[in-house]
Amino acid sequence: MKKGLLIIVVLIASFSFAQEAKEEKLPYYELPDYPEEFTVGTMAARMVDALGFRYYWASDSLTEKDLTYRANEDGRSAKETIKHIYDLSKIIVNSTLKEPNSRDIEELSYEEMRTKTLNNLKTAADILRKSDDISQYKIIFGEQEIPFWNQVNGPIADAIWHCGQLVIYRRTTGNPINPKVNHFSGKVRE
Repeated sequence: MKKGLLIIVVLIASFSFAQEAKEEKLPYYELPDYPEEFTVGTMAARMVDALGFRYYWASDSLTEKDLTYRANEDGRSAKETIKHIYDLSKIIVNSTLKEPNSRDIEELSYEEMRTKTLNNLKTAADILRKSDDISQYKIIFGEQEIPFWNQVNGPIADAIWHCGQLVIYRRTTGNPINPKVNHFSGKVRE
C-alpha cells in the first residue's frame, strides 16, 4: 500500500514538474535583461520584448470560459483576439526575416497560437537587438514595402492594445493574471 502511494506521489510530482518545465521553456516568462547600450536595434527589440512579456501573462492559463468570452455580440472573443495577436506577430517577425506576409489560413489551438506568437516575438526581438539599421526591416505585402515606422504604430502597438483587452476579459471571467507579475520591472515576484 505504501509503495503504491509512493509511486502515485512520484508520478504526480513528475507530471507537475514536466508541466512547469514545459511552460517555462516559452519565452517571456520574464523580460530578458536589458542591454548596456542604447541603439536603435536594442530599443526596437525592447518594445517587442515588452509586448512578449505582456502577451505571455495576458494569455497564460486561459480556460474555455476565458477563450469564449466576448464583451458584446459585435466584438471578438478572447480566442479570436489571440488569433489576431498571432497574425500581428507574424507581420512583426516576417519584417525582421525580410519575408512577405501571406494570408494563409491556419487552424491552430489556443496553445499552438500562444506558443507560435511568443516564439515569433522572440525571433524578431533577437534579430532587432543585433541590428544597427532597422530601416531594412520593412513590412512586405505583395509588391508593397512599408517602412519599419509603421511596425511601431501598427502591429506592435496594436498587439499591446489587444493584450490589455485580454487582461480585461479574463478579469471579467474571474481569472485575473498572476498578481506577482510586475510589468514595470518585467519580473515575477517569488
